[in-house]
Amino acid sequence: MMYSRFKVQSSKLFSGFIVGLLPLFILLGISGYLFAAGMTAIRLLEKAEVEKDKIRLGEIARIKCEDPELAKELRAIVIGKAPLPGRTRQIDEQYIRLRLKQNAIDLSQISLHVPRKVEVFRGFVEISKEKIKKIVLDFIHQKIPWNRSRVRVKDVRVNRNVILPKGKITYEVILPKNTDFLGTIPLSVIFRVNRHFQKRVWATVSIEMLAEVVITRRPLRRYQLITEDDIRLQKMDLAELPSNIITSCEEVLGKRTKSAINANVVLRSDLVELPPLVRRGDVVLMIAESDGLKITALGEVRERGRRGERIRVVNLDSKREIYARVLDSKTVKVDF
Repeated sequence: MMYSRFKVQSSKLFSGFIVGLLPLFILLGISGYLFAAGMTAIRLLEKAEVEKDKIRLGEIARIKCEDPELAKELRAIVIGKAPLPGRTRQIDEQYIRLRLKQNAIDLSQISLHVPRKVEVFRGFVEISKEKIKKIVLDFIHQKIPWNRSRVRVKDVRVNRNVILPKGKITYEVILPKNTDFLGTIPLSVIFRVNRHFQKRVWATVSIEMLAEVVITRRPLRRYQLITEDDIRLQKMDLAELPSNIITSCEEVLGKRTKSAINANVVLRSDLVELPPLVRRGDVVLMIAESDGLKITALGEVRERGRRGERIRVVNLDSKREIYARVLDSKTVKVDF
């Protein structure tokens, strides 16, 4: 009887305890439900990759939010400046909270989960020196004005690899003005990502252009007329020679030296000249033509003259001095 009475009393006490806790369970359940329903969860990633120059919350966190507009707003929040391509940046919870407050986000409605550190790294693309050399080489082959069979690119030098952010990469090769594509040429390669300037890389190209040039076979005296026996052709790199070299034997045959020249010297246009056809005191035939009328007279030359040069001539009949152009050793033509 005592055992039964104790059992009944214990049962009543337990039932009363449960009944007393029931409102609390209900309250906790309701409040828990309200908490879950009204809260937005933001869970930061330990490691995240970004591609642009700004870090946005949506790139480094998982966001759960029932309000689409709020979710969009949260994802667009700029947390800070992104690191350079290939570099990293660490962000802590305090900084995340600060940026949310600065963007007018009510933290009491946010369930924020931040690991001990958030490491953000910038995606990148690396352009190797070999790739840049090929870009330069292809450009030179397209732009060079010489016959490709006579040209050799001896060397292409690039100072470094290029690290660029991810995106649509374009490039442009820039040459100095008035480039003659001979010898060592400095140039630059400009890289752009999504049409925005990113990096400029410097390079040099050494170009060899072989051509036959005229060289003296033996020493020549001053004012010596040049013959075929005096010269020969030899292939040389034009990049190592002055611009006024002579590349054809026909250009010097019949001309004379302006001064004495040693053997094995590359002939230049300033080393040779046409010999004068007329000299002071020579008597020549003067020709004047106009509208089908041709007049001739004898004249006396007052200065030396080569073919095509204008010289002073005195008409022997009128004693008048005029200018005439040398045609040959016996004839000059009066210009009107």
